[in-house]
Amino acid sequence: MGKVNYAAIDIGSNAVRLLIKSVDSEAAQEKRFKKAMLLRVPLRLGFDVFSIGELSEKKADKLLRLMKAYRQMMKIYEVDDYRACATSAMRDARNGKETIKKIEKETGIRIEIIDGQEEARMIYNNHIECLEDRSGNYMYVDVGGGSTEINLLTNGELVCSMSYNIGTVRMLNNAVREGTWQQMEDDLKRVTDGITSVNIIGSGGNINKLYRLAEKKDKKLQRLPVSSLQTLYDELQPMTPEERIEAYSLKQDRADVIVPAAEIFLKIAETVHAEYIYVPVIGLSDGIIDNLYARALEKEEQKVR
Repeated sequence: MGKVNYAAIDIGSNAVRLLIKSVDSEAAQEKRFKKAMLLRVPLRLGFDVFSIGELSEKKADKLLRLMKAYRQMMKIYEVDDYRACATSAMRDARNGKETIKKIEKETGIRIEIIDGQEEARMIYNNHIECLEDRSGNYMYVDVGGGSTEINLLTNGELVCSMSYNIGTVRMLNNAVREGTWQQMEDDLKRVTDGITSVNIIGSGGNINKLYRLAEKKDKKLQRLPVSSLQTLYDELQPMTPEERIEAYSLKQDRADVIVPAAEIFLKIAETVHAEYIYVPVIGLSDGIIDNLYARALEKEEQKVR
């Protein structure tokens, strides 16, 4: 296969990312994937969808323009294969499918609206490789703008995948349905019943930022004690987004969502009695590229057969 360039487009409820990686199948495992470029544009689609139920004309137009720009970037980087996935906001948008059809017609980019289960599976797949201890029990948690994806891993095996419409942008819009928190809590208690010592693997831009901001953390193992996250949350919560920008040098599109994100992680940690949150810097975009590479390898093997 030699060197191949893959791109992933992740259309989230808060930001839209383009990740391009160069993959050399002949290189050693740890040097196989090289990040060529990452672009993140905070379109904040969820703020429309979770308040008015659809994308406004202005947001839909911005998304179309952004896809045109991403298409040009993929040409410049000579991308061989790509996948574009849209998550919670587009799942909920009344005009989601219509917007996607228009984008494909005008840019040639095919966008798939993936469900919470597939999103959860794709994100978690390569996280297990980051863990030194694969024999433990881990709750893999990805907090997005529109939904939270949770996987339970025991001894490196996926036990179950769950997805809840609890997300940072959804919370800021008071759009989390009554009973959803309780449902999540009940499910977590049920699946961890009889399991001792569960820790969390955290994913998403917010937990990465919270990890960097926290004073007490274990850098060697890339983990954040839940007590440190609680301390940080207690400092951030009473502040206005403007005060957070000033005090912590946060970007505007991070300053509001970071608090509900911390709240979701703390709630899950409390429910499963986790002491630590491991924070490997990997997200849906990486999962998409891993997936593309795995599919290409499969095709190669079939040719050989």
